[in-house]
Amino acid sequence: MEPRTLHLLPLFTSLVSLLSLPLPSHSSNDDFVFMGCSQIKYTPNSPYESNLDSVLTSLANSATYSTYNNFTIMGSSPQDVVYGLYQCRGDLSMPDCATCVARAVSQLGSLCSQTCGGALQLQGCFVKYDNDTFLGVEDKTVVLKKCGPSVGYEAERMGRRDAVLGSMGASSGGYRVGGSGDVQGVAQCVGDLSVGECQDCVSEAISRLKTDCGTAVYGDMFLGKCYARYTTAGAHTYAHPNHDSSHDDGEKTFAIIVGLLAGVALIIIFLTFMRKVFEGNGKFLSFFFLLLWCINYLF
Repeated sequence: MEPRTLHLLPLFTSLVSLLSLPLPSHSSNDDFVFMGCSQIKYTPNSPYESNLDSVLTSLANSATYSTYNNFTIMGSSPQDVVYGLYQCRGDLSMPDCATCVARAVSQLGSLCSQTCGGALQLQGCFVKYDNDTFLGVEDKTVVLKKCGPSVGYEAERMGRRDAVLGSMGASSGGYRVGGSGDVQGVAQCVGDLSVGECQDCVSEAISRLKTDCGTAVYGDMFLGKCYARYTTAGAHTYAHPNHDSSHDDGEKTFAIIVGLLAGVALIIIFLTFMRKVFEGNGKFLSFFFLLLWCINYLF
């Protein structure tokens, strides 16, 4: 092989490697699900505010190494005590968990400004604080119910949905997933519940899902200390990246740039090869100008 061709191979290899790189992704873990704030306000610059800051800081720091934790900051009087916890979705990596909790803590500070209690559920995590103790207390109050559109009763699909929900209800553990064909489900308890309380809460959420959402293509049932969700035919996603228009535009731009670079590399390699073929008989320049004319005519 001619030396002029050899030094082009690293460029071509780099471009092939670039083509194999994954496209940038946008996580949906920070997407808003629900929130709630107490009506009781605390006094600015009070001991309660200081203790609340300590709890929220502890939650954010702890999320860098644990997917669940709770904290209690005692005060000189009962009204200064602050309880707090966070819970990340069971499939999140530690970096994603930490990012989600940090985002939730930051949003709670503005959404529930100067309130003695607040809770925020994002797609990837849950954060709550209050002056009244809620740690270890089962809560099956319906916080959020969301049912997708109904497409009528389809025996096969509804049968798979019920099987998935039943499988999750019969499973153990704080985080449960299930799937059958195009039906997927997920359920989770907050980590301060006992095994029995978790089972009771998830069973209640699943029962309400089947009753309240009927033949809906997807359903979300969030209770005070657990949730259960299902989706059919990709109607709703819970743990997968959510692509927005700006992200799609970025993917298209990335693909166009890579395609252009690869095309240029292939043209250079092709011209180098043809120069070697025609070298010595005076036909290379004629072929080169003919190629340029063809490219200009096509584009």
